[in-house]
Amino acid sequence: MALPEDIEALRQRVKSRSLPRHVAIIMDGNGRWAEGRGLPRVAGHREGSASVRAVAREARRVGIQALTLYAFSQQNWARPPGEVKALMELLAEFLDSERREILDNGIRLSAIGDLPRLPGAVRGRLDALMAESKANRGMVLTLALSYDGREELAQAARRAARKLRADAIDTAALEAELWTAGLPELDLLVRTSGERRISNFLLWQCAYAELCFVDTLWPEFRERELLLALADYQARQRRFGLTAAQLPQEGGGRE
Repeated sequence: MALPEDIEALRQRVKSRSLPRHVAIIMDGNGRWAEGRGLPRVAGHREGSASVRAVAREARRVGIQALTLYAFSQQNWARPPGEVKALMELLAEFLDSERREILDNGIRLSAIGDLPRLPGAVRGRLDALMAESKANRGMVLTLALSYDGREELAQAARRAARKLRADAIDTAALEAELWTAGLPELDLLVRTSGERRISNFLLWQCAYAELCFVDTLWPEFRERELLLALADYQARQRRFGLTAAQLPQEGGGRE
């Protein structure tokens, strides 16, 4: 896809077509961005925080209903302690710095994952901001923290089994127990940095999602890159098992 000269023209074109309701992003490439510049890995994470701010603002601006960001996997706890500590400090800093914008713009903050494992200073800020923003009716911004997709499914199955007979557990019952229950169905999953895998992220939710893999490293993924990913989504035909002849003429997201 040619890169438009005018980001505002691209924005208006994206807004004029059917948008994905729920977009998730695997934010990959912070470390490689830093190492390629001879910088410590934490510098890449800090620059990646700027991308989080830019992308969340743009998603809200164009009208995305839900944005889910893969911020920290359960496996990331095995990284060097200094890097983990820096990531937690950046998360706390993000929650402090973005509090006013989240509240002033009607964004509802949510989080999924093994949240009790987060450090107390982070968990306190997270819980407080989720409580303050829970009545907001704008975009839902969900942070996946200490997240493991297989564990999400296992926990959902255990919760469903406690409530229902085995023969009463169907896909709807299981979906109701997922950490993402209440969010729109996932329409688009984006992964940055050139990797072509979903890395145990939103395994159930990805069943019918469109997948978009881009080579851009996360610290360089900003408003234009998000808009291009949305435009790519809008150019696709989503059939959900139907034939092309059975679908409305306009391609792109589900109406």
